[in-house]
Amino acid sequence: MKGSIVAAERLAAGWVRSWCERAEVALAKLVESFEERHGFPPGQNVVAWATDESHQATDELVELTPIPSDLTTMYWVIGEVSLPDVDSGYFVHPASVVARHFREYGALQINGEEPALVFASDGGGHLFALAGSGRVWRSTTASWFAQFDLNAASLQEFFEGLARRINSQL
Repeated sequence: MKGSIVAAERLAAGWVRSWCERAEVALAKLVESFEERHGFPPGQNVVAWATDESHQATDELVELTPIPSDLTTMYWVIGEVSLPDVDSGYFVHPASVVARHFREYGALQINGEEPALVFASDGGGHLFALAGSGRVWRSTTASWFAQFDLNAASLQEFFEGLARRINSQL
């Protein structure tokens, strides 16, 4: 319908698992030739799968705050993501860190959205927050109190963007 906002489909755990597998293959290629291309060794570029411990942290986060369902789905598959050598770096924080940040800063109110939780950052300190609508927002500066601009229409789109950034460096 013209002029209406269509809710994005919710994130599927199977899609997240597939993304992780594809990212692991691409990261292995990136790391393999990194030192030759850049003149120094790569950092720890890793997609960490969820564990019993990270599932417990996710459960605690769910009890602490109204977490967007896509974030819960993501954390049941991914424990965290550390990509220091992709562009200026990208980091999907573990659920325990998201909970700690929530206790310290609370949820973000962004442009009339349902409350948003910061779940990731980049190497420049910019923050990424997922709103209850499913949209991902990025801070304009390295601050919890900055303006946030729309970064992706969904968490899936956010991860697809990370995949493109990884693949562009191969």
